[in-house]
Amino acid sequence: MFLDILRADPAYNEEDIDCYIHVAATIEAIGGRWKMLILWHLEEGARRYNELRRLIPGVSQKMLTQQLKELEQDGLIERRVYPEMPPRVEYMMTDYGKTLAPIFDIMYEWGVIHRLRKSNK
Repeated sequence: MFLDILRADPAYNEEDIDCYIHVAATIEAIGGRWKMLILWHLEEGARRYNELRRLIPGVSQKMLTQQLKELEQDGLIERRVYPEMPPRVEYMMTDYGKTLAPIFDIMYEWGVIHRLRKSNK
């Protein structure tokens, strides 16, 4: 296993390995090109699939579907199907997903600084 390789490397101590494990788990849950944008839009409230497609230019149907399934499996969002004809499906953040709010704030602030820095070069 990869952790065995890290443990055998003298450059890594147990604190580094612990940090690696937790950061890797976070990246697995919210990493990728589209997940944070999906979550950001869902933080504002429930959205239907086609709303998300319009709000996230460039995401393919296949990728949006895949990312929504992964976010649901990780318990960050909920998919709610309403018994109507035709069926209405909405996606919303779970209470657990809402714990990511501070990360959105930090990413926004960092993005502002980064864009300013890039424009001043």
